[in-house]
Amino acid sequence: MADLLRPTSIEDLPSHLIVEILSCGKLSVVDLVCLELVSRAFRGSHHGLFPPSFRSLVDFAAFQLCGSHPIYAPMSPNARNGVFNRCRGNWKRVLRFLQSVEQSSNVVETSLGNVFTCGDNSSFFCGHRDVGRPRLVDALRGIPCKQVATGLSFTIFLTRQGHVYTCGANSHGQLGHGDTNDRPIPTIVEPLESVGAIAQIAAGPSYSLVITDDGTIHSFGSGANFCLGHGLQRNELQPRPIQSFIRQDIHIVRVSAGDEHVVALDSSGFVYTWGKGYCGALGHGDEVDKTTPELLYSLRSHVAVQVCASKRKTFVLVDDGSVYGFGWMAFGSLGFTDRGASDKITKPRILDSLRPYHISQVSTGLYHTVVVTNRGQIFGFGDNERAQLGHDTLRGCLRPTEIFVPEMENNAGFVSETG
Repeated sequence: MADLLRPTSIEDLPSHLIVEILSCGKLSVVDLVCLELVSRAFRGSHHGLFPPSFRSLVDFAAFQLCGSHPIYAPMSPNARNGVFNRCRGNWKRVLRFLQSVEQSSNVVETSLGNVFTCGDNSSFFCGHRDVGRPRLVDALRGIPCKQVATGLSFTIFLTRQGHVYTCGANSHGQLGHGDTNDRPIPTIVEPLESVGAIAQIAAGPSYSLVITDDGTIHSFGSGANFCLGHGLQRNELQPRPIQSFIRQDIHIVRVSAGDEHVVALDSSGFVYTWGKGYCGALGHGDEVDKTTPELLYSLRSHVAVQVCASKRKTFVLVDDGSVYGFGWMAFGSLGFTDRGASDKITKPRILDSLRPYHISQVSTGLYHTVVVTNRGQIFGFGDNERAQLGHDTLRGCLRPTEIFVPEMENNAGFVSETG
């Protein structure tokens, strides 16, 4: 009777059930590490349950979770070995890298995946004619989307199935259909149908970038400032793969399109930049243009998990939650409190003002920047003339300032307040 009343601990579970729990995909890498630290069940030998090359049950579970991760699964053997070696042979760190890249991206999963647009529609890049208020894009009704990217006067839509649709102005071929005809409604980009599923999209002012599941970047549209990465300032009317990555067997997982330059992240956490080098936006210590992608050597000892580009500035988020910035200060939007509002930072420099926090995502606009911490806090810095940092009493912030989002009691209160 006493045995029946004894509290049951997780150590009492059969080992195969413990492995099932660990690898179900419901736990983050932080959860796994905590379990390994506090419970002997995850540090024991468990002979025969997993190969002896793994350090523990948790390590084996992390390996299984990596194998099913949408970023890791399509990687080539070389790419998989690359990230494993970069993470010092630690599967938990590999999993942390994958989960951090996924968390910091602007790809979302919703129950329906419907897309609503509104605003200036002079070039029909909203995908419909009624722009007075948010409206469902009828051409994509029943086609769930997971990402939307907008250029100066065009829009790219990425569906859950990995298909790409574009609409709007097309004077430079930025819609990818092989011509320069505008499209008033979203139209599937047929040339991309033969290259495999698309994993991510990005849009510059008049050019587009897409990444396939196999890590290839295809670019199209305006060739100005060498943003297409082919070594020429020539427009491309349909998607063309960037050959320098293919030749070096580099698997790209994320890309960010700035106004005049591009920054990309590969599957081992290395960073590459190309395009216009004005103000040091490429991070190579000078202002020289790069016609094709070049590795950012000064960050090669860090494992990056997010890259973010805007007008003449770039941010790189690394796996320990630190943020590096370089380029034009632009009203303080680089976040360096010891530099003037129009200074240039030509090489990556850590944002000391954010050291107390573990940053999980960065987003930057023309003259302001917003970051999110792993605890859900939001900080902004830069220009605030139009209250874009959420404070109506400040004109600008050189130092990251917390943005407080008011909690609404219910949806009805929100509607009545805004409507």
